[in-house]
Amino acid sequence: MRHFGHIAPEERQRLFYREPSFFTAESSARVLSAALGATLYSPATRPQLADDIVKQAGRGVVSMVLCLEDSIDDAEVVGAEENLVRQFTDLAERPGTPELPLLFVRVREPEQIPDLVRRFGPAVRLLSGFVLPKFTEERGVPFLEALTAAETASGRRLFAMPVLESPDLLYVESRRETLEGVHRTVTKYRDRVLALRLGVTDFCSAYALRRAPDMTAYDVQIVASVIADVVNVFGRADGTGFTVTGPVWEYFRVQERMFKPQLRRSPFTPEAEDLRDSLIEHDMDGLLREIALDRANGLLGKTCIHPSHVLPVHALSVVSHEEYSDAEDILRPERGGGGVLRSAYTNKMNEVKPHRAWAERTLQRGEVFGVANEDIGFVELLAAGLPDQP
Repeated sequence: MRHFGHIAPEERQRLFYREPSFFTAESSARVLSAALGATLYSPATRPQLADDIVKQAGRGVVSMVLCLEDSIDDAEVVGAEENLVRQFTDLAERPGTPELPLLFVRVREPEQIPDLVRRFGPAVRLLSGFVLPKFTEERGVPFLEALTAAETASGRRLFAMPVLESPDLLYVESRRETLEGVHRTVTKYRDRVLALRLGVTDFCSAYALRRAPDMTAYDVQIVASVIADVVNVFGRADGTGFTVTGPVWEYFRVQERMFKPQLRRSPFTPEAEDLRDSLIEHDMDGLLREIALDRANGLLGKTCIHPSHVLPVHALSVVSHEEYSDAEDILRPERGGGGVLRSAYTNKMNEVKPHRAWAERTLQRGEVFGVANEDIGFVELLAAGLPDQP
């Protein structure tokens, strides 16, 4: 699979200076953690789940979470597990099925992990791992022990994606201790932890809050403070860090607006005005702003609950030609001693030593999402990816 693999080859050549690379479910954790992109969640109760997965793969989705937790009613869990096993078996038995997204299951309890792996049987080869809810040191260790045991029993490499959403992370009196405990736990199981996910909806719930579609998670200060502390502890570039993914965007239909749209007209050519209007109509301008803020705050990838959110996440994850040019200049072997240089675009200073970690991370992102051609911006990527949808 590859990002933007669903569009025509000639269109990719027009868009990309360096096209996104291929990867598979067997690729290294380093590649997969960067490549997750827009991780689309789906309730495990959906009766046509196998068809949904194939359909979304054809639309550019490369990672999905099939949810047995908050997205379904407590009374539906047993039926949802049975449905999940049926759907995995169906997918595994289909002849000529195209490459599927990375598939993860969000469970409620540790015991579900070995039980589901056993029930999947040969179809476990389609499974990439599990999403672990409300993760703390106390809750997390049993989940990770169960995952390790299931991996050994099945012979299948399985990753964990803990969700940081416990109120203990939010409350100021317990935040530091909780973060330290989570850090101890995921560090111990580093080889199994693919990424850490932020559960901002649960954070808001603890204070009876819900952000409006014209506000981002970073406008809710109590949430923004948690994101900052999570990145502080887990997002370091010194080799101890993890990939931390962005929070979910909840909206996908027209809402009454209080504030002006957040998309400027200038990036949109006259031919693309309809695209801008459609994005605003579907509240995508707020999503685009939040994705940009995710990137600015060190987050990569995003939890998505609607297919229309996938392309904006991927389009804004592509490395611009200017970013690539700066990163390449900074990392040239002859720059090893440091120093300052003017960017090739003559609009900024590149300081070699302080910007080295940024450059390395940028090239890693460019490896999986591609590098845009010099005259290509996010508008062209959005328009080319799904021209019939916002």
